[in-house]
Amino acid sequence: MKTTASEEHNDLREALQALCSEFPAEYHRKHGADQSYPEEFIDALTKAGWLSAMIPEEYGGSGLGLTEASIVMEEINRSGGNAGHCHGQMYNMSTLLRHGSDAQKSLYLPKIASGELRLQSMAVTEPTTGTDTTKLKTTAVRKGDRYVINGQKVWISRIQHSDLMILLARTTPLSEVKRKSEGLSVFIVDLKEAIGNGMDVQPIANMVGHETNELFFDNLEIPVENLIGEEGRGFRYILDGLNAERTLIAAECIGDGYWFLERAVNYANERVVFDRPIGQNQGVQFPLARAYVNIEAADLMRFEACRRFDAHEDCGAQANMAKLLAADASWAAANECLQTHGGFGFAQDYDIERKFRETRLYQVAPISTNLILSYVAEHILELPRSF
Repeated sequence: MKTTASEEHNDLREALQALCSEFPAEYHRKHGADQSYPEEFIDALTKAGWLSAMIPEEYGGSGLGLTEASIVMEEINRSGGNAGHCHGQMYNMSTLLRHGSDAQKSLYLPKIASGELRLQSMAVTEPTTGTDTTKLKTTAVRKGDRYVINGQKVWISRIQHSDLMILLARTTPLSEVKRKSEGLSVFIVDLKEAIGNGMDVQPIANMVGHETNELFFDNLEIPVENLIGEEGRGFRYILDGLNAERTLIAAECIGDGYWFLERAVNYANERVVFDRPIGQNQGVQFPLARAYVNIEAADLMRFEACRRFDAHEDCGAQANMAKLLAADASWAAANECLQTHGGFGFAQDYDIERKFRETRLYQVAPISTNLILSYVAEHILELPRSF
């Protein structure tokens, strides 16, 4: 299937496609069925340097931008894999790269680049506040050379396959700040030291086998030097990670969309009913054509969000819109792919039902479609705040 994508990154795409081809559909199908972690695949991506794409060369990385990182995520999903197993390393990197101290970057980045350490987890969301981040209740109180953490987080991914975690907690009570976005701080947590020593992890079983957890903090102590940037300015810092996250998720959805379309088109050309391929029928053609148009349009917004992020320009609107457009496009493509295959779409050997469940997640996470629409209405259209 042809696309109108720029040829600028063809070498990057071809290298990724070659690596991903070493892990065929059967490999990802098995891990999907077992709800297990594709360790060999992630190790191969790490050794090839793809998961350190955004780390500067002086720290052992490739020194690339979010644009290239997004292509990595897209190609993983387009190959039939699930970038949800490793995308945290990309967007979590943004907070550390842009706001960490030289000492923190020197300590962590070379080890992350080599694969000695994994930074796959970000702990922001809480059970009672959800996306209302400024009202989170997890606290970090400084006592001497330590911060003491108390509270709870939910939907925190890949704890079991990460060494480090980015944590957002309130260091100044909400009642003592002028703006509710003030008084929040970002920390880097050594998970091996934290788990069992003030931090408890409870896995959450879910429909897509996405490795996610609920966290409980009970007087967890972390060193003062693990504070990223200035105390109280963490909300601004975490936005870099969140904008990167939404843009990378958009890229993954675009990869999913192309995966669904390629399979639907191939099947529509091969499946003969009433002495003609079903792809000759406009009732099959038109939904697939529309799905393709929407994926291509979402792709343009994805690259605009990447461009602005890499140029250190405000990209909040573009990141949100890219995520919404791509999630909608991939979900529509998933539905049309399933419909095109009919009953065979439900057969596990076709992989469609697995990818169908995976891409459905992004209507909800990491931010729901309705909240993106609220953001656009308030911040771009300047309509009254709806909540």
